[in-house]
Amino acid sequence: MKVGFIGTGSMGSLLIDAFLSSGGLLAGDVIASNRSPQKLARLAQLHPGITLAGSNGETASRSDILFLCVKPMEFKTLTDEIAHCLRSEQIVVSITSPVQIYHLERALPSKIAKIIPSITHSVYSGTSLCVLGSRLEADDKEQLLKLMSHIGTPVEIYEHHTRISSDFSSCGPAFLSYFIERWIEAAAEATGIDQALAGKLAGEMLLGTGKLLTEGEFTPQQLQDRVAVPGGITAEALNHLRCSLDGVFERLISTTHKKYDEDVAKLDSLFGRDGIHQNK
Repeated sequence: MKVGFIGTGSMGSLLIDAFLSSGGLLAGDVIASNRSPQKLARLAQLHPGITLAGSNGETASRSDILFLCVKPMEFKTLTDEIAHCLRSEQIVVSITSPVQIYHLERALPSKIAKIIPSITHSVYSGTSLCVLGSRLEADDKEQLLKLMSHIGTPVEIYEHHTRISSDFSSCGPAFLSYFIERWIEAAAEATGIDQALAGKLAGEMLLGTGKLLTEGEFTPQQLQDRVAVPGGITAEALNHLRCSLDGVFERLISTTHKKYDEDVAKLDSLFGRDGIHQNK
């Protein structure tokens, strides 16, 4: 099986690295193309044995599964470029959330899926969000989910939940890292604690908390109740957080959804579809 990657930037290269280091793919299974020869050369140095294609069309025609790892507004140009190179039995996977299944099923003859990865796949963790198009057969779905299971936990979702699901699985590491960064900076300024030590404590805490929520059968509320003894230090600090963060998460969701809807509208225009997208 040949797995192709068009676009080897931040997420494209992360997926290749993760699939190869996890054993999900062998170097000989991978074919890649990129408009930057320098990025391809670096990729080949890191992973001897992968195939570097001379064009996106070559990657498309030679792949059984093809990952499209380009920016949203580059998709129409890319699909125009590769459509004639693709066949109905191939599987094309977009990793870009605003690109809708109907955009790609309209533009390409292949079976279509959308899989939103996460930076956490670099340590074989986190969830990949899977939206599976209508042309996929049962064995196609099994093949895709098995491949993604090498680098994380694939979760099938409705396409209209792509944005909110991505807020947790894909944007979440950045949101939590910002919270932790500000907490560490405040702690260092207030107490003089070494920031590297505070970072290690915070990282181990996040790892353990994640396990409690995924393996320990705790809900977030149950975990708070277990740690925050009434009248204690944690409970008092939690009350402060509740007041300080009032409305923050609602505004966060509003912000991510507004940008997402703007991008979908632009893609609707590029792909020749007027009006609001069909999942709303």
